Amino acid sequence: MKLPILLRGVAWSMVSVMIFSFWFVATRFSVTHDLRFWDVIALRFGVGAVLLLPVLIIKRRRLMARAGEGFIFAVLWGAPFVLLLTLGLQMTTAAESSAVTPTLMPVFAGLIGWIVLREKLGPTKWAGYAAIAAGLAILMLNDPVANVSSNPADLAPLALASVLWAIYTIRFRRSDMTPLEGATLMCFWSAVMFLPPYFMFGLSRLHLASTQELVFQAVYQGLLMSVVAIISFNRAITLIGPRAAAAIIAFVPLTTALLAIPLIGEVPSSSGAVAICVIALGVIITAWPSRSKK
Repeated sequence: MKLPILLRGVAWSMVSVMIFSFWFVATRFSVTHDLRFWDVIALRFGVGAVLLLPVLIIKRRRLMARAGEGFIFAVLWGAPFVLLLTLGLQMTTAAESSAVTPTLMPVFAGLIGWIVLREKLGPTKWAGYAAIAAGLAILMLNDPVANVSSNPADLAPLALASVLWAIYTIRFRRSDMTPLEGATLMCFWSAVMFLPPYFMFGLSRLHLASTQELVFQAVYQGLLMSVVAIISFNRAITLIGPRAAAAIIAFVPLTTALLAIPLIGEVPSSSGAVAICVIALGVIITAWPSRSKK
């Protein structure tokens, strides 16, 4: 892989890392105060679908031909994925939830590529996955946040979300969609799947939140998460491949833990800090480009 392409891919991945990291903190704050996880999903894909509506109109013929594949992307990394992620976030802490889904995702992506696609994994990749798994095990066996007890059973939605995300990273690379087209169809189908029952069953608690919080969440969930983060991650996949892009995303626990300290007062415990450092080491090992054999 040429160095300029690698650097561009890493840069796009880091854009996603920063947006994803702050998402865990901002969403954790909201779902433990006025809003609930279904409100977050409604804002994310409702606003995102509106913002990307011009793309849907302009490229309607091309996108209609890819509507089925777009629906699969929406199932894998759209509303169902966010539903699992926000549910787990409401049951755990920002540090714990960000340490499970983003870190298990590259492990599952590597294993799926190895088992299903017969992709070769060298000893370096296996060592990186082992470090990530070891760091996650430390988190599961100990309380990642000081003075906050954790329940391993609460991690199930987060683990399932990581499986969906891993399948998405592999499948998107093998599609012919552009990052913008993928984001557009994902937001459209997610809005179609989620918004009707959201309003039909009166799940909205948006009226309980302040105007400032609604504006902030609408911009962050609808614009940054549903548009910028998806496009940047899709771009990273096309440039450096699903395994490398997935591995870099596993930096999210480190940045989330640092952001959670001043913003919501979640200070990592000593074991939590060690686990995050081990995970970061595994990410570096896994994301390091392999030397191509000539």
